[in-house]
Amino acid sequence: MWNILEYAAWALSALFGLLMIADLVRIDTTYDNELLISSREGEIEATAERHEI
Repeated sequence: MWNILEYAAWALSALFGLLMIADLVRIDTTYDNELLISSREGEIEATAERHEI
């Protein structure tokens, strides 16, 4: 019983790894590198800090 669960866990781990690699390739080919490393969230936080109530 435990051997079957162990093999199932390894299979799921391999499947998740392949899905992560597929997602990495899809994102890398879909979006520009400049967009992926931009800091829009940082800009939003900076403008929120300057806003005084």
